[in-house]
Amino acid sequence: MLTCKEQVARSSDYLDGQLSFREKLMVRHHLMFCPNCRRFIRQMRLMQATLKAMPEKPEEGVDALAERLATQRRDDSP
Repeated sequence: MLTCKEQVARSSDYLDGQLSFREKLMVRHHLMFCPNCRRFIRQMRLMQATLKAMPEKPEEGVDALAERLATQRRDDSP
C-alpha cells in the first residue's frame, strides 16, 4: 500500500489520468482506507474546477480591489 507521502506525489498525475493501470489501482486502494488523502483529492479536484472556471484575463481593477480589501482587513483587525 502507498504511504500518504507517495499518494500526494501521485495526486496530480492521478487526477490528470496519467497513471498506469497498476499505479491507478494502488492510488485507489490507498484512498479506500485513508480519509485524509480522500479529503486532499477532493480539495485538489475543487481547485482544478475553480481554476478552469476562472477567466483567462483578469478583469480590470482586480488589483485595486484586492488592495482595498487587504487594507480593510488590516484596519478591522484588533
